[in-house]
Amino acid sequence: MFTRIVKMEFETETIPAFLSNFEKVKSQIRNFPGCTFLELYRDKTNSNIFFTYSRWENENDLENYRNSELFRNVWTTTKKHFRSKAQAWSVDTLFSEQ
Repeated sequence: MFTRIVKMEFETETIPAFLSNFEKVKSQIRNFPGCTFLELYRDKTNSNIFFTYSRWENENDLENYRNSELFRNVWTTTKKHFRSKAQAWSVDTLFSEQ
């Protein structure tokens, strides 16, 4: 299992559209095969910056999502609102207390 972190910075006026779309698609992403967790965070000092944290069973599951129609629709809708290029990291969980 690993975590995917995506940092996105939006134009201020597009944030409501992003949040509305995220609300529509979050359960579809959470229910995609291999996705075990999804949360959206907002930076405390720069309200234009958001992060998604998602956990995946394995890298193939994430790649299947990234090659899916769902991802193409989500990403096409989301990236047109960016102020700057998104950044993404795949990280292994070394410790988690839940």
